[in-house]
Amino acid sequence: MPVNPKESMLTLNFAELSPQQVQMFLQYAVAPRPIAFVSTTDAQGQVNLSPFSFFNLFSSNPPILVFSPARRVRNNTTKHTLDNVMQVKECVINIVNYDMVQQTSLASTEYALGVNEFKKAGLTPLASERVKPPRVKESPVQFECKVREVISLGDTPGAGNLVIAEVLLMHIAEAVLDAEGKIDQQKMDHVARLGGDWYSRVTPESLFKVAKPLTTLGVDALPEAIRLSAVLTGNNLGQLGNVEQLPELSAEERAVLEQECAGLSSEEVHLKAKQLLDKGSVAEAWKLLLV
Repeated sequence: MPVNPKESMLTLNFAELSPQQVQMFLQYAVAPRPIAFVSTTDAQGQVNLSPFSFFNLFSSNPPILVFSPARRVRNNTTKHTLDNVMQVKECVINIVNYDMVQQTSLASTEYALGVNEFKKAGLTPLASERVKPPRVKESPVQFECKVREVISLGDTPGAGNLVIAEVLLMHIAEAVLDAEGKIDQQKMDHVARLGGDWYSRVTPESLFKVAKPLTTLGVDALPEAIRLSAVLTGNNLGQLGNVEQLPELSAEERAVLEQECAGLSSEEVHLKAKQLLDKGSVAEAWKLLLV
């Protein structure tokens, strides 16, 4: 159900909340978040492996990934990953799919310094080509990175540390490629982090496409009867507004549609158009609305 911003809104002043409360609200609201499964080594060569959901792509030229090992809210301590990238400015960011999500979660356990999470989680280290930390063999995509910079966002509980990592090499399992050698989004089986114990899974059934915004029309240019429709949703209006030009109806098409809509109310016509839009048939929906 769409939310009316004028009704039933809880407003939070973070200055009045504890760090635990702030973290809870943020992590439940800002989701889903991709997971960086990061392998690092310290100056003595000890390996660490830990997942971070404060993570994303920030640049393609240069290729930059950023993740944040935040200070623990509970006791303000830092994580071994942060200590390691300060000592050895390299890491491998492994992408997490559904087949390895339970092992990834297990690796997030706060083991003592020197404990190898690869062994604890039952994962296979794979020698990297350009950096010291190993890759996770089970991961479908692995990025060998050099750490360009670490930016501290504070020294209080929950404060982040932005690790700016430049990709040197990218390894992709052939099993997730399509016939053209590109990553097939339906084969990746991505998982993402939500709040608390919640995760989400990107399945073929949950995938959908949105046409690139190349519009010269826009929602504001829609006829008022369409724009103020009680049936069409905001998404539907966005679809109708995202066209370069309105479709043209042949005389035969118009006659067929006029007969199909004879005796129908405007809401009933809008309902038929909505059904077409929900199936992605934008041009057909426009033809119906133009009659």
